[in-house]
Amino acid sequence: MILSALITSVGINLGLCLLFFTLYSILRKQPGNITVYAPRLVAEGKAQQGGQFNLESLLPTAGWIRKAWQLSEDEILSVLGLDAVVFMRIFIFSLRVFTFAGVVGIFILLPVNYLGNQLNVDISDFSHFSNKSLDSFSISNVNNGSNWLWIHFCAAYVFTGVVCYLLYYEYEYISSKRVAYFYSSKPQPHQFTILVRGIPIPSGGTCSETVDSFFIENHSSTYLSHSVVRRTSKLQGLIGDTEKLYKRLSHLKLNNHTPQRFRRDGFLGIFGRKVDLVDHYEKKLEDLEDNMRLEQSSSAGKEVPAAFVSFKSRLGAAVALHIQQAVNPTKWVTERAPEPQDVYWPFFSDSFIKRWICVLVVFVACVALTILFLIPVVLVQGLTHLDQLETWFPFLKGILKLTFVSQVITGYLPSLILQMFLSFVPPIMIMFSSMQGYISLSQIEKSACIKVLWFTIWNIFFANVLSGSALYQVNVFLEPKKIPSVLAEAVPAQASFFIAYVVTSGWTSLSSELCRLTPLICSFFKRVFSGKDGDEFEVPSIPYHSGIPTILFFGLLGISYFFLAPLILPFLLVYYCMGYIIYRNQLLNVYALQYETGGKFWPIVHYSTIFSLVLMHIIAIGIFGLKKVPLASSLTIPLPILTLLFNEYCQKRFLPLFKSFPMECLVKKDREDVNDPTMGEFYEKLVTAYRDPGLMSLRYSRSGTEGYNSPLLHAARV
Repeated sequence: MILSALITSVGINLGLCLLFFTLYSILRKQPGNITVYAPRLVAEGKAQQGGQFNLESLLPTAGWIRKAWQLSEDEILSVLGLDAVVFMRIFIFSLRVFTFAGVVGIFILLPVNYLGNQLNVDISDFSHFSNKSLDSFSISNVNNGSNWLWIHFCAAYVFTGVVCYLLYYEYEYISSKRVAYFYSSKPQPHQFTILVRGIPIPSGGTCSETVDSFFIENHSSTYLSHSVVRRTSKLQGLIGDTEKLYKRLSHLKLNNHTPQRFRRDGFLGIFGRKVDLVDHYEKKLEDLEDNMRLEQSSSAGKEVPAAFVSFKSRLGAAVALHIQQAVNPTKWVTERAPEPQDVYWPFFSDSFIKRWICVLVVFVACVALTILFLIPVVLVQGLTHLDQLETWFPFLKGILKLTFVSQVITGYLPSLILQMFLSFVPPIMIMFSSMQGYISLSQIEKSACIKVLWFTIWNIFFANVLSGSALYQVNVFLEPKKIPSVLAEAVPAQASFFIAYVVTSGWTSLSSELCRLTPLICSFFKRVFSGKDGDEFEVPSIPYHSGIPTILFFGLLGISYFFLAPLILPFLLVYYCMGYIIYRNQLLNVYALQYETGGKFWPIVHYSTIFSLVLMHIIAIGIFGLKKVPLASSLTIPLPILTLLFNEYCQKRFLPLFKSFPMECLVKKDREDVNDPTMGEFYEKLVTAYRDPGLMSLRYSRSGTEGYNSPLLHAARV
C-alpha cells in the first residue's frame, strides 16, 4: 500500500468518527432515545423518559466527554463492580505501553527505517512523498547487515522490560483491589455455598434426604442447608414469556386511551384483523399461567443428582470445596457456586452424556468455523492486491485504474469486509460456550472471550499474514525451526494492511459502540411496527466477550509491529484514547451489572500480552537472521525464555488469588461476621437463595390499577 491510500483511509474513517460523534451528541438528547443511550440510568430512576422536544437538543455538545473523563475508578467500582474496573484498566495499561512504544518507535525507529536504502527509495525526493510505499517506513528498508539494526535489537529488549514491569504492576494492583473488594463486601450467598454433583441416591431415597444426612454427618459444625436442583428448562421459558406479557398488559391498562391499544394481529401489526390488545393479552396470559402451573407440578419431581449446599461460614464452604468428599472421586464432586443471579439453570437440564457430546460438537464447530472464515480472508487479501483482483474480474480493469477507487479498495474496503464478517463471531462463540456445560453466565462469557480472542488472532493475524505471502507454507508450524524465518518474511509484508485495519475496524467500531446504531434502529422499529414503546427495554451488560478480545488483538498488533513498522503506533494510541473515553461514557450511562467475578478476566489479559511479546521475539529472531545480523538474532533468543520465566513467576505469585481467596482472608471475614447483627437475617435468605426460580409460586395481579413503578410480578417462595 502506498502512503496516499493510507491517507485516504484515515480521512474516510476520521470523517465517519466525527459524524458518529456529532450524531451521538444530538441523538442522546432526544426524548425518545433515552432508553437507548442511558438505559441503566432509566432503570435506576436517575433519568426520566419522555420530555418535550426543543431546538437546543439539535445542537451537538461535548459535555458527555467531560462527564466521562470525570468518572472516578471508585464510582465505577461501586456501580459496576471490579470487573468493570479491570475492563478500564486494560485501556490504561495499553495507553501506558503504547505511549512508551510510540515515543521510541516514532522518534527513534521510524527515522532509522526511513533513512535506510534496502528498497532503493530516494529519501531526498519529497515531491512524490504521498506515493511512497509504507514499506519505506518499516524495518524492510534498513540495509542488510547494517549496524543500525542494533537499535532495533536494543529497542526490543527495553520494550520487553517496560511491558513486563507494567504487567507486574497491573497484576499486583488488581490483586490488591480484589482483596480489598472482598474485605469491603457484605456477606454474599456464593461465598458460603458450593455446588455438589454426582450425588449417589440410594434406591427408595431422595436426593434431598441423601444430601442432608451426608453433610450433617461429615460437616456437622458448619453445614447450614441445601437446595436440590431440578430440571426446569421448559418452565423457565414459560415464566419468561409470562413476565413479558404481563408487563405489556399492565402498561396498556395504565395507558388506557393510548392508540397502541388497538392493533392488527397479523405480521408486524400491519396485516390481519384489528383487535383490542388488552383482551388479547389477557387470554394469552390465562393460557400461559395454566401451562406454567401444570409444568410446575410435573417439574417438582424431576430431580437432578446435584444440589447447592450452604454453610455457616466461608471457611466451612472452602473446606468442603477443596477436600475430596468420598472415596470414589466421581461421587460428591464439589465446585464453587456462582452468584444466584449468575446461575445458568439450563445447564442442569442436560445429562452428563449430552454435555460430553456437546463439548466434542463445539470443538468440531469451532474448527469448521475457523476453516470457513478463511473464505473472507482470501477475499480480503485479493482486494489488497489489485493485480489479483484484475485477474479475477477482468471487466473491472478500467475502474481500478482510477486513483481514488484503487485507494479505497486497497486501503479501506478489505478491513471493512473483514470487520463485518468478524462481528458475527462473538454471538456464535457465546452459543458454543453455553453448550459446553458451564454452570454460570460468567463462565460462559469468559470461555467465549477466550474463544473469540484466539479465533481473532488466528484468522485475522496469522491467516492474513500467511495468505498474503506464504499460504502454501502453513505446514511450517509442524516444523518449529522454520517459524521465525517464515514469520520474519510474512509479517512485515502485511504491515500496511494492519495499519488500515486499526484505522477502519478500530476507530469505526468504537464510534458505532458510542452511537449504538443497532439498538437505536431496533427501538425505532419496535415503536413503529410492534406497538411497543420506550417503556419496554433491557439494560445491557458489559460485552466482555467481544470487547476484551478486540482490545487485546490491537495490543498484539502494536507489540508485534513495534520495531517492524512503528507507523502503526500513533493510530493505536488514538484507538485506545477514544476507547478510554467512550467506554467510560457507556459504563456511566448504558451498561448494568449482571454478575461479578472479582476481576477474573485479568489473567486473560496477562497471558495474551505474554503471547504477544513472545511472538515479537520470534519475529525478531527471524528478521535479524534475514537482515544478515546473526549475532543479534542469537542474542535475542534469551528474550522469550526470560519472558516465559517472568510469566511463570506471575502465575505462582498472583494467579492463586484469582482462583480462590486464602484462609487468612476467609477467617478475617468470618470473625467480622460474628459481631454482625444482620447475619441471622442473612442466613434466613441464604436458605432460599439458590432455590430454582422456576419452582417459586408466582401470582399475577390482573387489576392493572397499581402504579407502573410498583412490582409487576409478585413471587412467594414455596
